[in-house]
Amino acid sequence: MSRIRILAENVANKIAAGEVVERPASVVKELLENAVDAGARSIRIEAESGGKRLIRVIDDGSGMNHDDALLAFERHATSKLRTADDLLSIATLGFRGEALPSIASISRLVLETRTAEEEQGTRVEFAGGKLLGVKPAGVPVGTSISVGDIFYCVPARRKFLKSETTELGHIASLVTHYALAHPECQFLLKTPTQEILNCAPVEKLGDRVYQIFGRQALDELMEIPQQEAPVRSAITEPQLEADEQAATLRVTGFASRPEVQRSNRNGIYVFVNRRLVRDRLLLHAIGEAYRNITPPGVFPVVLLFLDLPYQEVDVNVHPAKIEVRFRHPQFVHDFTRDALRMALSTARPIPGFPAVRAAVAGAVSGEARDFAGASTTMSATGLGGSMRGYAPPADASAFPGPPRAEIPIALNASPGVAEAFELSGAPDQPLPQRLQFGSDGATNFPFAAQDAGIAAVSEPAGSGPAVLPGADEILDLKPLGQVSSSFIVAVNGEGLWIVDQHVAHERILFEQHLRARREGVLGGQRMLAPLIVELNPRQLATFEQIADELRANGFEAELMGARTVAIQAAPAGISSADAEKLLFEILDGIARENQAISIDSLQSKIAASTACHAAIKVNTPLDHTKMEWLLSELAKTEYPMSCPHGRPVVLRYSVREIERAFKRI
Repeated sequence: MSRIRILAENVANKIAAGEVVERPASVVKELLENAVDAGARSIRIEAESGGKRLIRVIDDGSGMNHDDALLAFERHATSKLRTADDLLSIATLGFRGEALPSIASISRLVLETRTAEEEQGTRVEFAGGKLLGVKPAGVPVGTSISVGDIFYCVPARRKFLKSETTELGHIASLVTHYALAHPECQFLLKTPTQEILNCAPVEKLGDRVYQIFGRQALDELMEIPQQEAPVRSAITEPQLEADEQAATLRVTGFASRPEVQRSNRNGIYVFVNRRLVRDRLLLHAIGEAYRNITPPGVFPVVLLFLDLPYQEVDVNVHPAKIEVRFRHPQFVHDFTRDALRMALSTARPIPGFPAVRAAVAGAVSGEARDFAGASTTMSATGLGGSMRGYAPPADASAFPGPPRAEIPIALNASPGVAEAFELSGAPDQPLPQRLQFGSDGATNFPFAAQDAGIAAVSEPAGSGPAVLPGADEILDLKPLGQVSSSFIVAVNGEGLWIVDQHVAHERILFEQHLRARREGVLGGQRMLAPLIVELNPRQLATFEQIADELRANGFEAELMGARTVAIQAAPAGISSADAEKLLFEILDGIARENQAISIDSLQSKIAASTACHAAIKVNTPLDHTKMEWLLSELAKTEYPMSCPHGRPVVLRYSVREIERAFKRI
């Protein structure tokens, strides 16, 4: 008996569905691409239960006649390719002919369509890949496809789906991408209870950015003037053929100024011939354009559009059509980099940051990075009207005092210290030490404490194994002064210590906030007037999910319109100026897959973002008493060696290292 057999058609379709349909957003992607390819000018997307229960995409495109409506569900049936040569010049978003049969094989699907030439349309119904019926229908010109109960016949795949809010967030991001790429079309995304996105057709990309993300986001982006040039081959590439001489590459879009920074690449959108792609070559070109004008480890916000002849790019390299390959990659890389550099030159960026105060609050992690003992606090949580910059005054004396944090903490200093820091609450006892230290106060590696965010301080080579300083090693620290009003210099019997005052206070506030939240609901401080902010579609979906936990952490924020939120109260210690930035950090930090995190992880993320904003900043002078208080409180925390985001709090220069540096040993 032969061991090799031909797969049944329904099995082959389910395998294809595994490549094409990963989640409800994958269904929306395929149907949106078909709608755009059909010439639709208005596309309506409806989703129920995050797309798990129902996805409906309605367009006013060309539609299909009766025969085409049936043929569209055959594998590899497509109107977009005829010969193998067409694969070398693909001008449409879809082309494989696998989307509809794959989707129909794992859902209950209803197609209603009509062309302008026909008086009546066609209704086709599938369930689990089986045709249930075909009949005439009175429908408008265009196509409506309803996909219900996704993966109902493949329960194992359905278990891999995330929460409804997570899946809705993916759909919202996807529709946002296509709305940016096609400003001439109307896009409407709604659920049974809310309208998430509604964009009318516009002529310019800037108008579409304004529609989706708001005025301030648009103001904080620079337009990349349209640049175009004939395609040239690099030294390592074949020479251009005669019919390739007229090929032209065109680059346009928007890019953030150097001071608008993010901690990840989630704000970078790259479109090639209006197809959203993930391409390492173009990401590297963007990074090269920003090299030496932004600190390492931060990323810009970029909307980049490349247009080039279809034969110059191969889109047939990934089943989901999200990766591309260029015929002349080096030219595309260099031209994109230079176009971005030309736009950035108008911003007059500072070449480096050796003497400039800079701290960047990341969108996802909410962390603040401090450069060269200085601070410019920036929150760049995305394009959704949430890029907010704050430049502190040059005069350090103009800085306000440390923010108020009404969280019970231990006070082991004089009343003057507590009053200066405006902290309240009964004294707590130091937490029991959770780390097991040897007789020398050190724990040998390997040490599995990465989840606790502990940073290692290594001894120099030849001086013994690397060790982790513990809380007991900093109990007797004596402050000597500050470096650049940002770092505390202290000593004890172990050697010389440098403490980052911002992240040290952040660690203290984080643990106190988290402990107080897990003991009950935290109160907030009300604002004199509500703060009105606008959320982008993904932030709105996340806000709906975590509204109760935000309220329990001191936020009072309510929806005032389709995507407008009024902040009436913020967590204690957060100024009204920081409340908006903090809300955006929390919403964006819980985006993507993290929307399905546990309640404990959610509480930790909110506590970390809140502590970062409430902590004393760098470039803040502290007197001797305040420094003593800060070091004392740091020693009482569970993990004093790192901030909630994993950055080190202290640097230690042991006596042995000092002796070696002076050639005494």
